[in-house]
Amino acid sequence: MKSGLSLARSLVATLPAGKPGLFNPWAERCPHDAAGNGPEARLDRLALHLACKPEFILAGEAPGYQGCRYSGIAFTSERLLGEGAIPRIPALPGRLSNRRLPFSEPSATIVWKTLYRLGIAERTILWNAMQLHPHRADELWSNRTPTPDEIRLGEPALRLLVEAFPRAKVVAVGKKAEGLLGEMGVKVAGAVRHPANGGATEFASGLQALI
Repeated sequence: MKSGLSLARSLVATLPAGKPGLFNPWAERCPHDAAGNGPEARLDRLALHLACKPEFILAGEAPGYQGCRYSGIAFTSERLLGEGAIPRIPALPGRLSNRRLPFSEPSATIVWKTLYRLGIAERTILWNAMQLHPHRADELWSNRTPTPDEIRLGEPALRLLVEAFPRAKVVAVGKKAEGLLGEMGVKVAGAVRHPANGGATEFASGLQALI
């Protein structure tokens, strides 16, 4: 099995950088990055996240500006990392963004709260169908729905991740992830509602039913 850092580098190597409206957290620097944060720091955190033998891989839609854009880990916010709430990753000594208060992504809070409640936080890897942050051209701190062609940019990395952990059960979080995994012919353990936009209760009950 590849080490966490080796796997992280392989995943990131499949992703383009410099595409308008798409931010690559592990290859590009954001003007709102704090001094101690950047692509290298995000890659290191991703490597620590991947350094386990997961029982579950949860695949969401795409990174958001309140979460993965600065953390480098899907469904993971600056606030959660600052609190030391993420397995295998020491609590942050400083900040990730130059925002006055640390970003707190609602979906990230719901996902990790559910993983801990179900007792699978240590055994779960979080990823996205498309791993670049889709934002509006005029606003870095925005999220937009990725196009079908953009979603497919994530297929090589998603396939690599699934192949790296053949024993892990893959769970699609939301319709976009379910659609891409279906196109790829990846066998999933099931699909659950995305926790955003009022989906928290359905996400939690759906995941509980699957495990």
